[in-house]
Amino acid sequence: MKDAVLLGSALLAMTVTASATTVTLKLRGKEKPQTTSVAYACPGQKVAVTYINTSANQFAVLDLGKSTIVAVSVISGSGARYVGQQYEWWTKGNEATFTDLMQSPQKPVTCKQIK
Repeated sequence: MKDAVLLGSALLAMTVTASATTVTLKLRGKEKPQTTSVAYACPGQKVAVTYINTSANQFAVLDLGKSTIVAVSVISGSGARYVGQQYEWWTKGNEATFTDLMQSPQKPVTCKQIK
């Protein structure tokens, strides 16, 4: 468990500024992570998200074009909520909300899954 906490902390601190970047996660154990790639249409841009899930850890890697954000799953009352740096990515069904938590007032952006 200690390794998972350290890994989560390291991932929160990681942001990559190039859009053609490879992110490698080394998770302990024999379980193979499940990955799912989903594209979302947000106002003014498309966001490509790769979800990486194991029984112990859940991540969302958001490709914003000019930057990549690696976010970890956090507790949510409904849907799946991920936080990385100052950003929150919250999904429920075919929609997602992207929020810069440092903005005042906060201005969440609603995105819709592209099928």
